Amino acid sequence: MTATPTSPTSPAPSPASAPGVIRLGHSPDPDDAFMFYGIARDLVDTEGLRFEHRLEDIEQLNQRATRGEYEVTAVSLNAYTRLADKYLVLNAGASMGEGYGPMVIANEPFAPDLLKTKKIAVPGENTTAFMTLRLQMGDFDYVVVPFDEIFAAVAQGRADAGLIIHEGQLTYEDEGFYCILDLGKWWQETENLPLPLGINCVRRDLGPDLCHRIDRVLKRSIQFSLDNRDAAVDYALSWGRGLDKAKGDQFVGMYVNQLTLETGTLGRPAIDRYLERVAAAGLIPAGFEAEFVK
Repeated sequence: MTATPTSPTSPAPSPASAPGVIRLGHSPDPDDAFMFYGIARDLVDTEGLRFEHRLEDIEQLNQRATRGEYEVTAVSLNAYTRLADKYLVLNAGASMGEGYGPMVIANEPFAPDLLKTKKIAVPGENTTAFMTLRLQMGDFDYVVVPFDEIFAAVAQGRADAGLIIHEGQLTYEDEGFYCILDLGKWWQETENLPLPLGINCVRRDLGPDLCHRIDRVLKRSIQFSLDNRDAAVDYALSWGRGLDKAKGDQFVGMYVNQLTLETGTLGRPAIDRYLERVAAAGLIPAGFEAEFVK
């Protein structure tokens, strides 16, 4: 089933899915659209499963997941630390930045240590971008702004700087902004590991058999898109927000790759290390581990 992209500022009540339909929550962004191309266009074997796509801002998906609303959903790794009682991590579908990731931008260049004196627009307190900035900076002054309004908030002076995610990482210079702090680069230099940002989860109460089937279908969809990249990128650009084909392909490649396909194996060390660091900083309970579909 296809879906119309939405980006609400607050979560509206989520209508129940039809019987036998699995609600699949993901962001209206090129990388997520690329991943789910095969499912959305009925191009892969779904093993008899029917999916209903629910496209929403990642922070709204995080909030819905606290209530267990969608059977399958993308969430921030940060948010998952409070959702593990409801969801398992799927073995495919993570977004990880290898030397790149969320950035703090501003209208004028200044030294990163001055960020402590600034008000920063952030895309949500549950996002991994927010958690990573806390890990790097400690406490700071901030205001929550929908991710696709952060450029405007900074340009209009409602915030001194903005924490940007998604395709803004490729377009901020075109919009006249300066990068003050690159969190993906900072993490790579600090840990020599990819920065895990988003994951895909499945609700535990679906049971092992259905969780396994969903896990296989999602991986199949990602592999199909990687094997049929040109058509999948064309589809994903419907949610590109100003990206041309070249930048759209670049952005998709940044966040849909072998780490996405093999999250439970290749990406696991990065996720484990990130959770260790966040726990050591006192931001989540000590000993927390992500639990994957087995």
